[in-house]
Amino acid sequence: MMRQLVVTVAPHEAELASDALWGLGVVAVEERHVADGIELWTSLGDADSVDLPWPWRFVEVEEAVADTWRQFATPIWVEGDLVVRPAWVPFEAPAGVTVLSIEPGATFGMGDHPTTRLTLAAARDSVTPGCSVLDVGCGSAVLAIGSLLFGAGSAVGIDIAPAAVPVAEANALANGVRVDVSTTPLEELAGEFDLVLANILAPALVALAPHLRRVLAPGGTLVVSGILEYAHAHVLRALEPLQVVRTDTLDGWAAVTLR
Repeated sequence: MMRQLVVTVAPHEAELASDALWGLGVVAVEERHVADGIELWTSLGDADSVDLPWPWRFVEVEEAVADTWRQFATPIWVEGDLVVRPAWVPFEAPAGVTVLSIEPGATFGMGDHPTTRLTLAAARDSVTPGCSVLDVGCGSAVLAIGSLLFGAGSAVGIDIAPAAVPVAEANALANGVRVDVSTTPLEELAGEFDLVLANILAPALVALAPHLRRVLAPGGTLVVSGILEYAHAHVLRALEPLQVVRTDTLDGWAAVTLR
């Protein structure tokens, strides 16, 4: 048996709630029409609670039923020469294409959400040879692994979900790299990093802003995502005096690179 997260919303809020779930790193969201609105069914690893403004509950279901989405998973083309491949899906990579092989396990971070794709592309543009990388809210470690494949020298991943640790470590090993993964809160993390990646929701970015600045090495680069294209000015204010270098958008979401 495994747990499914069920969020109940009014029909006009279904899209907004789905976006919020995608921002939490889920792989798939199923809509079920019920008498009092719409139920959004998904999985969120081992989390015991979620910070959502709609009623939610956890439901135990048969694992075979919960994993139906795997039958429909396909490689995700982040860019023309960059692919995230579900580990169980056969894929013949064309010459010159960088491939990340990811098994999300209980973390449900597959790399297909727009914020992950945006952050991964921004990370590739920001990595310098041998640089140190911090992936905040790493999940299955897509961003940390990608950074190492792009040429980073070391990568640390942190996540509040204990399930992320073995999944991220296994994914790193499968891709021939090493990521130091833990559940250490950002507030307690020591050291500085040349590149900090934080693909988490806007309220968390605002709350963690002082620590995101603290762990960023002088002259380093911060990439934040999990924010809406037209509603993230408050996040940028919280991150001052860092300045925006570029903003990339996709399907209503944004990733912002700051220095």
